[in-house]
Order: sequence, then structure tokens, then C-alpha cells
Amino acid sequence: MVEFETINAEEVPFGNNNFIEIARKKARDGERENEFISISRGFFAMGGQKRYKSSVTVPLDENVVNFIASKLKEML
Repeated sequence: MVEFETINAEEVPFGNNNFIEIARKKARDGERENEFISISRGFFAMGGQKRYKSSVTVPLDENVVNFIASKLKEML
């Protein structure tokens, strides 16, 4: 079974009870480990609990991360 560990996470609220979270995570499956970046969209449910709607993972590859960051800024 795969176990996930959140190493670091930051979020920004937007709209009515919505948020975007960017997190660095580690997945472990037996002896194998893989670190990645997760970009998730979610909302705060009644009582303040976080509920996630969707997410995308990005490999920890400098070229890929720089490409995504650059293209996101260009979209503004």
C-alpha cells in the first residue's frame, strides 16, 4: 500500500470558501520512495474541514517546474 507524507504545504484562499494548495509530498511503497509537487483545489466544508476537489502532480524536475511557473505567469 502506498503511504503519502506531506513535507511542506502552502495555500491561498480565493472566492467563497475555496483554496489552492501547493505541497511537496513523498510517496512510499515498500522500499520505493518518490517525491513530487501536488497542486490541489478544494473548499472548506461546514465546520472548517478541508475538502479536495481535484489535483495534479508535478515531478521534481527543475525544467518541468520552471516551465510550469513561467507559463502560469505568462497567462496573466
